[in-house]
Amino acid sequence: MNIVEVEELGFDDYRQLLSAMKAAYPNWPGNYWSAESIDKLIKKFPEGQIVVKADGVVVGCALSIIVDYEKFGDKHTYQQITGNYSFNTHDPKNGDVLYGLEVFIHPDYRGMRLGRRLYNARKELCERLNLKAIVFGGRIPLYHSHSENLTPRAYIERVKRKEIHDPVLSFQLANDFHVKKVLKNYLPEDEQSEEYATLLQWDNIYYVDEDVSAVPTNTYVRLGLIQWQMRPYKNLDELFTQVEFFIDSISAYKSDFALLPELFNGPLLAEFNDLTEAESMRALAKHTPEIKSRFQDLAIRYNVNIITGSFPFHEGHVLKNIGYLCHRNGIVEQYEKIHITPDEEKFWGMKGGDSIKVYETDAGRIGILICYDVEFPELARLLADQGMQILFVPFLTDTQNAYNRVRYCAQARAIEDECFVAITGCIGNLPKVENMDIQYSQSAVFTPCDFAFPANGVKNEATPNTEMILISDVDLSLLDELHSRGSVRNLKDRRHDFYELRLKNIQAEQ
Repeated sequence: MNIVEVEELGFDDYRQLLSAMKAAYPNWPGNYWSAESIDKLIKKFPEGQIVVKADGVVVGCALSIIVDYEKFGDKHTYQQITGNYSFNTHDPKNGDVLYGLEVFIHPDYRGMRLGRRLYNARKELCERLNLKAIVFGGRIPLYHSHSENLTPRAYIERVKRKEIHDPVLSFQLANDFHVKKVLKNYLPEDEQSEEYATLLQWDNIYYVDEDVSAVPTNTYVRLGLIQWQMRPYKNLDELFTQVEFFIDSISAYKSDFALLPELFNGPLLAEFNDLTEAESMRALAKHTPEIKSRFQDLAIRYNVNIITGSFPFHEGHVLKNIGYLCHRNGIVEQYEKIHITPDEEKFWGMKGGDSIKVYETDAGRIGILICYDVEFPELARLLADQGMQILFVPFLTDTQNAYNRVRYCAQARAIEDECFVAITGCIGNLPKVENMDIQYSQSAVFTPCDFAFPANGVKNEATPNTEMILISDVDLSLLDELHSRGSVRNLKDRRHDFYELRLKNIQAEQ
């Protein structure tokens, strides 16, 4: 699986939807969704019918309508809420609740958090339409295995306490839904649930009673920075056990981005101690294609955009320092280190790249500069001219002197380019690796210096030389305010009539 997309269901998707549903419910005693019913839903409420596609194929869906909930209350059946499956209960004018009709994921794609994406899409729709809540009746398919000993209420309590794992209810509780009551005869054909269902609800905290325009737009972005401990690893599998642990932790905090350091895979150089420094770095580069593939998979499975740090990359006869932006929808983009340090050129024979760009993500416009590059203000200014909001800087520094060069230059970029800057590096040492020595890092998130930001321009910072994750929220709307109403406006007040900045011979990618 390479590309994941969440989009509105089209009628042309019906055959794929039916195939996925049959796989999801192989023993379902009732009828599957008919083409006629799907067509009705799409015509009545197209934005409420959502599918998730993997490489262009439907592998899951979420169907819904809008209802005037007071007409039904908490005691209703599926047949009643759908108007005997006619969906004439859909009431976009007077309705105040988004009612869920169906959610399923093809079994081959479970465990990849695709169901969570569908639920998040529903929540975003509920907020956008200024509806009070999302409500639906949920199955409890394992209840039949416990019904002799447990009442439905006792079963639900056991699931809440995680003493029993119910594949449906456990997932719904993990997605911030709460059980309002138990419904009897909700779906008479549901023998596994013994005709019981849980009435679940998620409340829209942004709901405004009358003025829809007052619903705020979420502009907060959560950053997860990994301050990485250099330690021996036997192979790539062992290295990625640690990587996945950190990505899983960052995802659990619902971060939008995960940032790793430059050349954090350096411990794998131990395998090549018998080679020269230049040869061992080229040997390490052979791991990079596999690393790219593994990060792409992690970004999809943990639903987080990953800035992978950087790795050696052997292209023809040229050795570069590159990294990947792995979007959580499966798209992967490459970035390159432009400025190579004197030691990187002397000992490794690395060459600088010649491509920079601003990346459009689902959580803002970002730029990425590797370590030494942030010490050249021109690069960040070119990115700022393209609308960059967050600059990510993976670095690798050996001493505190080297670290401070990166830190203070990164702080300067935040001020002069009116953006947020996130930096992270490696710590520790590798006594059995000939090509790596000591490391120093204090990960941090920097801001502009104005009244809406911290006075010292430091949003958050990690403990120096300690392996840890730094989680930080930034509000992109503050940048818009700064650009137009800041005490000083570095971007706006430049003297374009007196000087200019441009690329020579080549252009930055747009």
